[in-house]
Amino acid sequence: MQQSHTHHFVPVDVLTNSYRVVGKMMVSNSGVVGLLNNPNTSFMEIHDARLARIHMPTKLADHFEVIRLTKTNLLIVSLNRREDIGPQSLARGGYVTTKQYEVLVTMQNYEMEGFIEWQGRFDFRVLMAEGTRDFIPLYNSKVTGVLIPTLKIQSTVMLFNRTQVDLMGLLNQRKEEED
Repeated sequence: MQQSHTHHFVPVDVLTNSYRVVGKMMVSNSGVVGLLNNPNTSFMEIHDARLARIHMPTKLADHFEVIRLTKTNLLIVSLNRREDIGPQSLARGGYVTTKQYEVLVTMQNYEMEGFIEWQGRFDFRVLMAEGTRDFIPLYNSKVTGVLIPTLKIQSTVMLFNRTQVDLMGLLNQRKEEED
């Protein structure tokens, strides 16, 4: 496959409910966040895709030149480099000054911790319901399997599917256990 100057491959580590997929996504200048949040397509491709079943995340189950995924069932996309996410105006939804909020995010099989960049006072309702972007960046992040705690991924940035979130907590509001 020939690459143009406007399209390039980005290495990704993708989690669904059943599989971990490691491969490369072909993205344009809008980066991974532009591809994932594109409302004109519900699908995406991963090239040179290595698949592992979620209960054995390091054991290769299959290998394909290309696999196709539905974005609605995609939970988390981990990236190696912050710049692979795409232009900051797309990642943050604007050009205004942001604050970092350290959060715990859970979804069906995974727990994530990291920083969400947000303009002004943190507003869960707006983050989860307003706008058209379903995939939200989580910086300096780590994900752990809920039922399989040996599944651990650390990343500069992950994009999580807000439509699949079970709960979110601000870590500065975490209470210490009393004896």
